[in-house]
Amino acid sequence: MTRAQITDTLSIGDGCPLTLIGGPCVIESEDFTLKMAEEIHKVCDRLNIPFIFKSSFDKANRTSINSFRGQTLDTGLDILQKVKQKVGVPVLTDIHESHQAATVAEVVDVLQIPAFLCRQTDLLIAAAATGRAINVKKGQFLAPWDMKHVVTKLEAGGAKNILLTERGTSFGYNTLV
Repeated sequence: MTRAQITDTLSIGDGCPLTLIGGPCVIESEDFTLKMAEEIHKVCDRLNIPFIFKSSFDKANRTSINSFRGQTLDTGLDILQKVKQKVGVPVLTDIHESHQAATVAEVVDVLQIPAFLCRQTDLLIAAAATGRAINVKKGQFLAPWDMKHVVTKLEAGGAKNILLTERGTSFGYNTLV
């Protein structure tokens, strides 16, 4: 394992302390998001744990068409920018489409590729082209050793700071371990 440089003062990997990536699944509102970021940051500060705030502006892969998906891209990025400014922590959010990569990278420190999209070459290349750190959630349908192909795509696109997140494995329908 190597190190991924997230900000000028935060690296993840060999020889680095455990870093918490956490926050609400989706941005529900500005007030709630800021409150969550502040409270998690307080706990992490007290425990001396580096912290990256994570929340999605849009959960585009919801099962039901009626499920809450989050905010618009612009609103979500405005809220994440406020988290960076007011709370003073790095931020991470998902991208679902290639055209979102450059815009989202202007605000966040880490671009996240959702598990269902982890093999999408165009999305990976667009994320890599931003120069931001990238966190790829392993699809439950992939064997761990198949993530080498994801990393190869990212590196081919110019990515240097790559994180991989294990998401479990499916055994049959709807059975995630």
